[in-house]
Amino acid sequence: MVLTIALCLYVFTASYLLTGLIRRYALKKRLIDIPNLRSSHDVPTPRGGGFAVVIVFLSTIIGLTVIYELEVDPHSIAVLILSSALIAGIGFWDDHQPLAAKWRFLVHFIAATGALFLLPELPGIQLFSWVLDSSIILFFFYSLMLVWLLNLYNFMDGIDGLAGVEAMTTAGAAVLLLGLQGQMYWALISLLLAACVGGFLVWNWPPAKIFMGDACSGFLGFILGLMALMTSISGGLNMWCWWILMSVFIVDATTTLCRRIMRGEIWYQAHRSHAYQILSRRLNSHKKVTQSVLAINVFWLLPWAYVSVVYEAWAPLICIVAMAPLCVAVLKLGAGTTND
Repeated sequence: MVLTIALCLYVFTASYLLTGLIRRYALKKRLIDIPNLRSSHDVPTPRGGGFAVVIVFLSTIIGLTVIYELEVDPHSIAVLILSSALIAGIGFWDDHQPLAAKWRFLVHFIAATGALFLLPELPGIQLFSWVLDSSIILFFFYSLMLVWLLNLYNFMDGIDGLAGVEAMTTAGAAVLLLGLQGQMYWALISLLLAACVGGFLVWNWPPAKIFMGDACSGFLGFILGLMALMTSISGGLNMWCWWILMSVFIVDATTTLCRRIMRGEIWYQAHRSHAYQILSRRLNSHKKVTQSVLAINVFWLLPWAYVSVVYEAWAPLICIVAMAPLCVAVLKLGAGTTND
């Protein structure tokens, strides 16, 4: 327990201090997000601060794996580190010199398919009394899932504090649920991720002094997707549980994407039609939206995620129940239909 507390204090402090250094670097190199018609902010703000989360989290995991004899498959940890580092690397490049979407997606698919190839197995998906366990179907589905999660996280990183709060609450909820399942190592991994994001969030809390950047937003979506797969393989948490925990981002981003495609718009082009963006303009506040997401994740989604673990056979129905109000909310807000 003492070691765990010390590790959390270390990664929080290291992430906080490194974010401050990156902010100075971004200001010096003029890595600034300038507000435009598609922006949700009004003040020029440095970007790329989330790279501190990547550096501190991965270096800590490497250190723990090398120094301590941990009860986890080192092969899985190697897959997690290498593939997520590739995602962070292409995001870091894009933060400094914007890349064409086709090249970003190519790297995303390489990282996703490479990780899946290297995993010892692919977890089946419980569908009431039936389990989807076709390797080919699962490989195709999980490849799309990982690529979509990392991109939707990038799309949802549009107002102060939102992406950080989503990562902290998702990882924090996973700590509790994994601990209850006796998966202490994965609980520790989730706890360290939450602490790393917390150090950055001090700087990113509304009004943000620095933005996360693609290097971290894509990394967080990808790492949470990989952790969902790996904890499902280990018997800790099922996939439905993780989808419930990430419902706010999944529902908003997916609904917005589908409606924009139906309207004939370029889906990957920057826009301001996500539900959270519309709501932040209506409330004239980033903080209120971010706090609302925090409350939804803790008081609505976490309890349903717990129920999906206890009653795994009913997890698909529980997931639908948890997501249904969110779907209604984003549709009523007009997600994907306006940039006003």
